[in-house]
Amino acid sequence: MRIILIGPPGAGKGTQCERLIDFLRVPHLSTGEMLRAAIAQKTVEGKEASSYMQAGQLVPDQLVLGLVTRRLKEQDCRGGCLLDGFPRTINQAEMLDDLLERQAMSVDGVIELAVPQEELVRRMLARKREDDSPEVFARRIESFERQTAPLLEYYKLQGKLKSVNGLGSADEIFERVRQSIRAFRRAKR
Repeated sequence: MRIILIGPPGAGKGTQCERLIDFLRVPHLSTGEMLRAAIAQKTVEGKEASSYMQAGQLVPDQLVLGLVTRRLKEQDCRGGCLLDGFPRTINQAEMLDDLLERQAMSVDGVIELAVPQEELVRRMLARKREDDSPEVFARRIESFERQTAPLLEYYKLQGKLKSVNGLGSADEIFERVRQSIRAFRRAKR
């Protein structure tokens, strides 16, 4: 299965992804991790991405798509994957659809972790990441709402979106995520 996990910064995507890769037995493709690795390795893409990320802006589509395309072509992704952090825009979703279609594949389902903004701020303050200053975090949430939220409608119109309440314990949230995965599996049959 090819599943996309969407949610604003601080929604708990990382926590749920850890559980989902065990449940689905597919690789986790985190564009955030891919970008951080490119930055750490000081690649051309990494240097370019760093300037956008430090400003709290989304990295340009073509840069991210290049990283994702290379990763999707690896053998371990043939049976599916869990995409985290990509796509973030309708343009990226259309590029992903085209890429997968050329390989006779498609996105099987999209899970949105829905979390109120007050809770996102509380979580951000608790996690203390280097790139989580209140100003940068506020810009990241605003970027998500402006650029990524329309993506939810894109997948909803395709019948591929399940919105999951992202409040509660990690176990409670994961149970809701698993129920969504089961629904995607039933729909695929």
